[in-house]
Amino acid sequence: MLTERQRLILNAIVDDYIRSAEPVGSRSISKRGDVGYSPATIRNEMSDLEEMGFLEQPHTSAGRIPSHKGYRYYVDHLVPWNETEPSELQQLKSFFAEKLNAMEQVIQHASTILSHMTSYTSILLGPEVFHTSLRHFQLLPLGENLAVAIIVTSTGQVENKTVSLPPGIPLSEMERVVNLLNSKLVGVPLYKLKARLHTEIAKEMEKHIFHYEGFMHLLDSALDGESEHRLYLSGTTNMLNQPEFRDVEKVKDIFDLLEETPTMLKMMTPKMGTTGVQVRIGTENKHEAFSNCSLITATYSVEGEALGTIGILGPTRMEYAKVISILNVLSKDLTAVLTHRFK
Repeated sequence: MLTERQRLILNAIVDDYIRSAEPVGSRSISKRGDVGYSPATIRNEMSDLEEMGFLEQPHTSAGRIPSHKGYRYYVDHLVPWNETEPSELQQLKSFFAEKLNAMEQVIQHASTILSHMTSYTSILLGPEVFHTSLRHFQLLPLGENLAVAIIVTSTGQVENKTVSLPPGIPLSEMERVVNLLNSKLVGVPLYKLKARLHTEIAKEMEKHIFHYEGFMHLLDSALDGESEHRLYLSGTTNMLNQPEFRDVEKVKDIFDLLEETPTMLKMMTPKMGTTGVQVRIGTENKHEAFSNCSLITATYSVEGEALGTIGILGPTRMEYAKVISILNVLSKDLTAVLTHRFK
């Protein structure tokens, strides 16, 4: 699709823009030792690349910046995928050499080290999200207006939460609700419980439970937060260091979306058959708040089953080669650690 010269010039523009965050001109490209063309030749090629949609020209500048299409071509065809520095590899090896006994420690530490190494925001979906499901649900009355909701997970963990009872609830109706939940939700991953509650369970309850709305509110409260602590964020304020996000409103929208746990869970959950590193650039993220961001993710697994996702969120002017290489190494190392732990 592009000539070798156009590929070389596009690669140089993306590299320069990633480093400087300033529109790139033909003169600065001509001074690079790896290009070797005159400013006039480069200007003509830049004009053609802009016409094809790979570059954009800010109205206040004579220089060009990559478009989302340009970044996509760069990631798919030009970026080197094995650019991890020896010092970074050593940092990753040191991390896995530490004695981290609890799985949660491994994930939290991985999140921190990722944001530190890249200076972007790291997002990790912990393996509990896929590995832990509901084993049993119980609702025990504590009096006329209170009950304790007991959730037993497939790993044997027991979680209790005190909830308010709708007024005038007969014990028989409470038992029907508990039986309904256990018949429909046992074996369902914890992060899917709220979604099932508002679809399949809601329809059944509306048909058979007189105090339908009161019970929906009660169950919402009982299941609230069951998956929040399984999404790990680190380096969220790193966004403030990027020139693109000096506009506080833009950053606020990004922070708001990062706090929407159900949305982020859906975004980070690997799709069936997805392997390797995935790169979503700008509007490919399908959320307006991330329209000027790139999200790079990789899954880690045990015996072919995806257990979680690690991701880096940053501006579209991201150091793709570095981030892709780090995620590639880290996802394989996490897979090795988890395989050893789950044997």
